[in-house]
Amino acid sequence: MELKRVVVTGLGALTPIGLSVESYWDALLKGVSGAGPITRFDAAKFKTRFACELKNFDILNYIPKKEAQRMDPCAHYAIVSTIEALQDAGLDLESVDKNRVGVIMGTGVGGFTSMMETANVFVENGREPRFSPYLLLKVLEDMVTGYISLRYGFRGPNYVTSAACASAANAIGDAFRLLQLGKADVIITGGTEAAVVEGAVGGFDSMRALSTRNDDPLHASRPFDTQRDGFVIGEGSATLVLETLEHALARGAKIYGELCGIGMSADAHNATAPDPTGLGAVLSMKLAMEDAGVIPDEVDYINMHGTSTQLGDLSECTAIQQVFGEHVPNMVLNSTKSMTGHLLGAGPAVESVAILMSMRDGIVHPTINLDELDPRIDQSWNFAANKPVQKNVNVAISNSFGFGGHNVTLLYKKFVK
Repeated sequence: MELKRVVVTGLGALTPIGLSVESYWDALLKGVSGAGPITRFDAAKFKTRFACELKNFDILNYIPKKEAQRMDPCAHYAIVSTIEALQDAGLDLESVDKNRVGVIMGTGVGGFTSMMETANVFVENGREPRFSPYLLLKVLEDMVTGYISLRYGFRGPNYVTSAACASAANAIGDAFRLLQLGKADVIITGGTEAAVVEGAVGGFDSMRALSTRNDDPLHASRPFDTQRDGFVIGEGSATLVLETLEHALARGAKIYGELCGIGMSADAHNATAPDPTGLGAVLSMKLAMEDAGVIPDEVDYINMHGTSTQLGDLSECTAIQQVFGEHVPNMVLNSTKSMTGHLLGAGPAVESVAILMSMRDGIVHPTINLDELDPRIDQSWNFAANKPVQKNVNVAISNSFGFGGHNVTLLYKKFVK
């Protein structure tokens, strides 16, 4: 059968540096860091006392209090970015065939906030346990897409993917495949994460994965820099409206870009550390290009996983060298996480939005805090260090890697009829 083409027609973003797509994009181009002292809980006794939290966000500006109380923040975030994406897409919710509209989102830890809050109360209470009747609905990951479908009446494919920091990439990839096969006309996809909680910060701290630059959080996330000492945890959501090309054209939708390929692989190396040879990442990038019918020399831009960890940054660079060789200096490479922090399962969606905005505007945002490139990395590579780069982006890829050795690469093209 002939596979259908898939395009992006709507975007929504809720990030530590902007609560909408345009404010997020503006902050990216200006090199704004979203890091600051943790306000979600008392972090005084933690090794890491800062994170990239949402600023001035109030869910009650978007949905009623009674409805909000039944949800975990990760569902709040997904609903807000979806509201923006659907408005941006201009989808007519009265005439669209809702049996053909699906919702697939990714999240790494789901309702961790609600579980942590309940555990704290249970331990501190010391009396007979009392649990909210909505607790399981808050904790279950699949309720993220369940609530979106309930809100809009979408009856197409509906589920959540979870693959650590590659979760949203898997969600976007699954949506892509279902649309290619004609199983839906429109799929709302992306990722959400609300992990700035004691358990996540303490757990990552104990693994020595987080930066401990408590005296200077604005400069803590510094991918590829010699002084990097771990990632900065973040929170937020991003939503993409994907459609088959024929459905988008039939309704006269604007098109940000075309999703053309996905590559997935496993390191099969270590539960937390990446394969130092970059083998899994090499596989995912090659598979994505093969899927899209693209050769390495056609790629203009790589939005890297780039978390600001010693091992992860080097492994990804090793993989890129193997795949692209002498072409690497011709591309622009960057890390959105240098500003947003690491949004875990939501990261791939937030980073996909950055790619599509680059295609729209012909500019690639900077990697901030890159003052001295790690000498083990080729010094001729262009990481857009601390300044945006004007670049006509026709082909771009997004890399996402997660604990467990999960690797996903998405490939986007500028749309051409």
